[in-house]
Amino acid sequence: MTLREKAGQLNQRMYGWDAYRRTPDGGFELTEALHAETDRFEGLGALYGLMRADAWSGVDHGSGPGARDSAELLDLVQRHVVERSRLGIPALFVEEVPHGHMALDGTVLPVNLAVGATWDPELYARAAAHSAAELRARGGHMALVSALDIARDPRWGRTEECFGEDPYLAARLTEALVRGMQGELGEPDAHFAADKAPVVLKHFAGQGATVGGRNSAESELGRRELHEIHLPAARAGVRAGAAAVMAAYNEVDGTPCCGNRALLDGLLRRRWGFDGLVMADGLAVDRLARITGDKVSAGALALDAGVDLSLWDEGFTHLEEAVERGLVGEEAVDAAVARVLRLKFRLGLFERPYGHHGPAPSAERGREVSTALARAAVTLLHNDSGVLPVSPDVSRLAVLGPHADTTAHQLGDYTAPQRPGTGSSVLDALRRLAPPGTAVRHARGCALTGDDRTGIPEAVATATASDLAVLVLGGSSARTPDTEFDANGAARTAVSEMTCGEGVDLAGLRLGPAQHALLDAVTATGTPTVVVLVQGRPHAVPEAADHAAALLTAWYPGPWGGEAVAEVLLGRAEPVGRLPVSVPRSASQLPVYYNHKDTEYGGYVDDSAEPLYSFGHGLSYTSFAYGPPQVDGRTVRVDVTNTGQRYGRSVAQLYIRRLRTPVWPRTLELRGFQAVDLAPGETRTLAFPQLGSGSQTTVEIRVAESARAALTAVPTQSFTAPDDTPL
Repeated sequence: MTLREKAGQLNQRMYGWDAYRRTPDGGFELTEALHAETDRFEGLGALYGLMRADAWSGVDHGSGPGARDSAELLDLVQRHVVERSRLGIPALFVEEVPHGHMALDGTVLPVNLAVGATWDPELYARAAAHSAAELRARGGHMALVSALDIARDPRWGRTEECFGEDPYLAARLTEALVRGMQGELGEPDAHFAADKAPVVLKHFAGQGATVGGRNSAESELGRRELHEIHLPAARAGVRAGAAAVMAAYNEVDGTPCCGNRALLDGLLRRRWGFDGLVMADGLAVDRLARITGDKVSAGALALDAGVDLSLWDEGFTHLEEAVERGLVGEEAVDAAVARVLRLKFRLGLFERPYGHHGPAPSAERGREVSTALARAAVTLLHNDSGVLPVSPDVSRLAVLGPHADTTAHQLGDYTAPQRPGTGSSVLDALRRLAPPGTAVRHARGCALTGDDRTGIPEAVATATASDLAVLVLGGSSARTPDTEFDANGAARTAVSEMTCGEGVDLAGLRLGPAQHALLDAVTATGTPTVVVLVQGRPHAVPEAADHAAALLTAWYPGPWGGEAVAEVLLGRAEPVGRLPVSVPRSASQLPVYYNHKDTEYGGYVDDSAEPLYSFGHGLSYTSFAYGPPQVDGRTVRVDVTNTGQRYGRSVAQLYIRRLRTPVWPRTLELRGFQAVDLAPGETRTLAFPQLGSGSQTTVEIRVAESARAALTAVPTQSFTAPDDTPL
């Protein structure tokens, strides 16, 4: 290969939606932009987003490829690339799969924060497998999936992309993601099955720790905090065989991740033994010019640090010049090219560059998987009055609020346009599933944002005339065509009803003022009120905890989330979700994550320092009792009993509390969890193996239903156990 051809394999410069256009007969034709890009390097290393559809790309059902013709388009592009390449090298087609394939007719899953609330890796693995099968059936190859960011500040707009605030929970779900998408590959060079896709885990590393919850801001991370909190999920993904990782935007100790040789080469490759692909985040390489002086040297720095494949940057287009100027050695280019080509061989692209598509899973199967995840994520936070599940005596049900009759705001960021009629709102589902004879009345009450309260009187009248009110509030990550975007696709400014998502960071965590006014007015009627929060971050709504009869959160549950919520409200499904993040009383408390250092700090003079609801919290329609944990060799056992009158599920959470250790310990650390389904009066003994390697530490074991409960749970006697987070 010539140096020019090698450089071409490392470039992913083009937006895929600029590579084609619709023809009058409904087919596709390739653009001059694609011709120019392939001619530039006599081929194409990778192409991003051929199937991406959203407000930023401008692709919709009238202009983009759907389930029926995506494979046709991708084969057309691939044939062009191979024919323009002197060596006949096919391109990698890289697609966004943040919560389902981000393409027209792709199955939309609940967002990652909802996945975290399921505490169910096996269920998530099945959902990830479905997404991979959809991607490959349509001709795509690689899946970009957020998994590595840890939610430490809920003001960050990308909190919805995190599995939660805890590294252990995130690690288990990251393993499930890799296993589901890639399958059990065995040997590192094994070929991917036709319905499996190599996964690109993003973002590496520490992006969830940016200062002030501001997107892409600096991270003030010490080495221990980085290793204990922000790297375990990445390490788990690498051990599970992840094909690639994406270097994050943020810097670690002053060096941006995509130029951080200590992180990408020293840690990831040399220490962890990762031999897969490293991709830069969008335009991140060019940002290095701020410290190198120009984009040529920026590309050289990123390549030398360990980046193999760029994304939309100019820096990697100048790698020939960088080698000629002595800024980087050609051996670094060769190593990166070898990793790109190896992945193409593992996908079988050289043997079958086109027409090599897996079987298409059914749309009905996608709906089932998405609904199952949504159902498992619904988390009951309080039910003090026992109004849930809805009693058969309720004959008049008011369904209120700006989220009650919409599916658009259930979907989260990074979602393709949906066809009319897709999904189910809470109102739709309650009307369909409520017992015969139940009168379901609806009033919107107010908008998601702003202070327009003109609809509140109607909502109050509807609530007053009902036996029970269901008030559906929350936020939205729905982008619209009038959204202003940065060059990398992040929202530049929040528009319309968008209150969350990439680029939409908040200084406070309150809902819109009209929503709070609606909440106050409806609960003041005296009608028992159930508040449902549909959200991409934990909003601070202490009024719901104080005045509502019951409170639950569904996060962004996906198109069919309304059905999942209705099933739980009506008792057709048990509430089994558990909080993947702590819920603050206000933004002024932050941070409130449970696994802080075990220091003797006090509360505030003007407020509590404790979260409103702690990590791991979630109620059932029954009750459970936990016996004291018993240590048997390397195994911890605990008895769990259903002490209530109804079948239910508890999620037993094993925490350690370090007693004697060479560094200052954390208050608690999650080290295991198991869900157990029990009939009334049934007891089952759960066994937790003690996993880990490294230095020894003296700990207590506590098993409970939440982090807060673990603080007061009966601990084991202290004993010496392995520390599984060595530096």
